[in-house]
Amino acid sequence: MASQAAATNFNCNLKAIFASSSKALAGLRRINLEGLRWKVFDAKGQVLGRLASQISTVVQGKDKPTYAPNRDDGDMYVGHLKERSLKDQLARDPTEVIRKAVLRMLPRNKLRDDRDRKLRIFTGSEHPFGDRPLEPYVMPPRTVREMRPRARRAMIRAQKKAEQQQQKDSDTSKGSKKNKAEVSA
Repeated sequence: MASQAAATNFNCNLKAIFASSSKALAGLRRINLEGLRWKVFDAKGQVLGRLASQISTVVQGKDKPTYAPNRDDGDMYVGHLKERSLKDQLARDPTEVIRKAVLRMLPRNKLRDDRDRKLRIFTGSEHPFGDRPLEPYVMPPRTVREMRPRARRAMIRAQKKAEQQQQKDSDTSKGSKKNKAEVSA
């Protein structure tokens, strides 16, 4: 399921928002909300694993220069079967897919529950936090590293070898057809 989730574009129209309202404030009472930034992540068309890693970075506060692993300075983020496929879970509750992906990327310590409470996920573009100044989060551009020269040469050699093998197989199959035709005539 993890490899399928990482390779699949996440096309549900979900907005993940750092937020708080009467219902969404549940669990946030013991968190100091002063000075926290409120960020909006748009999950449409994003790869689930990359989206979840960016969200977990913001929730932990690793994007701030004042980050310390023993302090919870992360910003607000809005947004019993043993096994369930990604397709089934998306049909049932697409917000839980993002929640579980982010939660599993957070470190397993005593700050994890507080960080999870900051995560608010809503389907669609509507959310009850219009009164807060929300910053849209722009995903960093993805950089794809070029292949190392040795690996590239090995790949080219393998492709040439496969082409030669195909050509040899096609030549032998044509030759055997000629021989069969001559024998039958």
